[in-house]
Amino acid sequence: MISVRKRLTPAERRTQLLAVGTRLFATRPYDDVGIDEVAELAGVSQGLMYHYFASKRDFFAEIIRRESARMVEITAPDTSLPVARQVGDGLRAYIHHVDTHEHGIRAINRGAMSADDGIQAIVTDELRVQQERILDALGSAARDDPAVRLAVRGWIAFVRATCLDWVDERSVDAETVYDVCMRALDGLLGIGRPT
Repeated sequence: MISVRKRLTPAERRTQLLAVGTRLFATRPYDDVGIDEVAELAGVSQGLMYHYFASKRDFFAEIIRRESARMVEITAPDTSLPVARQVGDGLRAYIHHVDTHEHGIRAINRGAMSADDGIQAIVTDELRVQQERILDALGSAARDDPAVRLAVRGWIAFVRATCLDWVDERSVDAETVYDVCMRALDGLLGIGRPT
């Protein structure tokens, strides 16, 4: 079946291709998604795909980069608030994003490419930004304490794993996920609960 191409600006076409890829990579392993399939679903030629992305790996990396940047943006804290509130607001934004963008969350957290150094660097950088934000909110004493740094890094990994399980199972509501994550952080650092 031949698809009729819709004329889009280069930016619109790139966004469309990334959206198609995000959906596919979120539901299937990296090796099971082909550039030809992405092109067909987007109604473009494989050649046009390679005009925008040099390889399948580069295409996947751009999806991960885009999702990571979105996450950093939507979880930016209001630094005028108390620590528990800063973290709590960021966590609520993250949970809402997970709830409304589960394809992107799956794509960024799963797949054979998780061992790729370039992909890992993107994910690691996002996690570092989140960790630094929490440590900044806790103050210099916490920043210099290796145990606190370890606890914050572990909590971030816990939140990601918990939210990924949640989007797969949907056995509890978003407020319960928030409560579990905030209780875990309070247990680790004793920062209290947002009011």
